[in-house]
Amino acid sequence: MSGERRQSGPFRAGDRVQLTGPKGRLNTITLEAGKVFHTHRGMVEHDSLIGLPDASVITASNGDEYLALRPLLSDFVMSMPRGAAIIYPKDAAQILSLGDIFPGAKVVEAGVGSGALSLWLLRGIGPTGSLTSFERRDEFAQVARGNVVSFLGAEPTNWTVKVGDLVESLPTAVENGSVDRVVLDMLAPWECLDVVADALTPGGVLLCYIATVTQLSRVAEAIRGTGLFTDPDSSETMIRGWHVEGLAVRPDHRMVAHTGFLLTARRLAPNTILPQLKRRPSKTDFSDEDVEAWTPGALGERVVTDKRLRKTARAAQATAEHAVAASDNP
Repeated sequence: MSGERRQSGPFRAGDRVQLTGPKGRLNTITLEAGKVFHTHRGMVEHDSLIGLPDASVITASNGDEYLALRPLLSDFVMSMPRGAAIIYPKDAAQILSLGDIFPGAKVVEAGVGSGALSLWLLRGIGPTGSLTSFERRDEFAQVARGNVVSFLGAEPTNWTVKVGDLVESLPTAVENGSVDRVVLDMLAPWECLDVVADALTPGGVLLCYIATVTQLSRVAEAIRGTGLFTDPDSSETMIRGWHVEGLAVRPDHRMVAHTGFLLTARRLAPNTILPQLKRRPSKTDFSDEDVEAWTPGALGERVVTDKRLRKTARAAQATAEHAVAASDNP
């Protein structure tokens, strides 16, 4: 990744900087020589930040002090342009852990969305790994590319984005049995299990990010039905912050609760039959109508319009072009 932006050291032109004001309000700017950041109270000159160490404090024209920090990846994904809903940092961290994403791993991801998970996966696999991301809509792929380049300063050479359906494209994109990890963030992951099983190496991990309990049930039973994977494990992650100031110690009034379920299973070796677990009889039959009742459309979830998506793609691409230009001219 030639031209990859540094994530440490003094601030340079082209760096994104997160400014925290006196009341804790955050503003993220991209440093440009000669530019000025305006607030309703005062101004901060970009030139006064360029060359300062990370985590410095700078004074605005009105005397207000701002803490300047290079944004962490978790900060960036929460503020970047979005074409689709992102995977939150709490879930991304669990995906890296439960999926056992390791340096040098060969990973397949579908769908790419706005590129948030792609950034985490790229960090996990390192420069020796490879990530192939599949996305059905070209507009989402453009947003993801823009966001990844904006953060890294260049498009990673070990990242491939393919626009198309995973079922049709995966068999021609990778060799059978060559993929270490597959991460699926899609509406109906059960439709892809056969091609995913072919792509995974024995012992490889399949991880699905799923929004609703009905989808969770269906994909779990579909995985069991293939006979090609271990029994799936499922979980969700909730985070509650705490206010700690002297003896005033209490939980925050808000928490990041349910965002999605994570389900993992591992690919069995060819011709291997999983020992049957003793379990209580359960209702496993359901119809397509049962699943349809829990789809985003039926639930009334907001759908991103084509106009909004094109605007987001242009914003992401513009930021990416600026990041590349800044990286090429340190």
